Amino acid sequence: MIDSTRPTPTEIRAYRAANPTLRERDIAAQLGISEAALVAAGCGLTASRIDADANRFLERAEELGEVMALTRNETAVHEKIGVYENVKAGPAASLVLGSEIDLRVFPSAWAHGFAVSKTGANGDVRRSLQFFDKWGNAVHKIHLRPTSDLEAYNRIVAEFRLEDQSHELVAEVGAPAGDDGTGIAVDTEALRDHWTKLTDTHQFHGMLRNLKIGRRQALHAVGDDLAWQLDAGGIEMMMRGSAEIELPIMCFVGNAGVIQIHSGPVANIAAMGPWLNVMDPTFHLHLRTDHIAELWAVRKPTSDGHVTSLEALDAKGEMVIQFFGKRKEGYAERPEWRGLVETLPHLHSIAAA
Repeated sequence: MIDSTRPTPTEIRAYRAANPTLRERDIAAQLGISEAALVAAGCGLTASRIDADANRFLERAEELGEVMALTRNETAVHEKIGVYENVKAGPAASLVLGSEIDLRVFPSAWAHGFAVSKTGANGDVRRSLQFFDKWGNAVHKIHLRPTSDLEAYNRIVAEFRLEDQSHELVAEVGAPAGDDGTGIAVDTEALRDHWTKLTDTHQFHGMLRNLKIGRRQALHAVGDDLAWQLDAGGIEMMMRGSAEIELPIMCFVGNAGVIQIHSGPVANIAAMGPWLNVMDPTFHLHLRTDHIAELWAVRKPTSDGHVTSLEALDAKGEMVIQFFGKRKEGYAERPEWRGLVETLPHLHSIAAA
């Protein structure tokens, strides 16, 4: 470990070279720097600074052809292979509604961008575009694949390249705290009144904002007819159960800048230590189950009947991954999904066993 308060770019590169098997996120943590600062240290060698305007990128992303889109938080890594299709850019929120790559993008969170090229041990060059928030946390990465359009990639990098190619990046400090479940007392009657009058799941966040409470507070207070806590092993049980009957699900993983969604079945599920993994042809998921502090089954009313979700919270009360049964707007929730969630073991039943 480097002793200085802030390692120099040369020290960062040396430490990275000495630890080739460590993931970038882990190297940055060991050095006490942001992941964006780690990437910036390679400017002129393995990286170039590029414009981080999210909508400018989204308007050009389809040119790359098939790529791997990666969105992560501290607990979950969500990877989708496909094309950036059907982009709808907006100032506050943008959409990518492709058949495989399905994103909700919040442009104001995108602060730093890099084009990165790495040469592997076998001599192959791996290219990516990587975007970070102002705290230096990764919000979205785009990894080229063998079938990607390399000419389009080089063209985008050249056009997006910034004059500033400095090696140092000092990220802002004081990232916003998560919903730790404390704060003002919850008016349970008002919460239940608002909750039961929902007509769309997208109204849920606005309801919490209007009531000035956090998600964890709401889940604990609303009553177990609308939200009940499950054993954390329920996610693996749900995945294996849905795989067994080929039930299509929706899996949401997000951070401040992007929410990435998989819609479809899952098949190849493997647990390795604390990691629960899905390794399907166009969808990869890596979930740190030991980071999950609470798992909830949640019912939300809609105009098509209530829908059921699985929502996993970390120790800070932040939702790190969310699951629904796949359904079309205007259609009721699949009974197979509802039944699967309702048979998952409740937390109190595990504790009592």
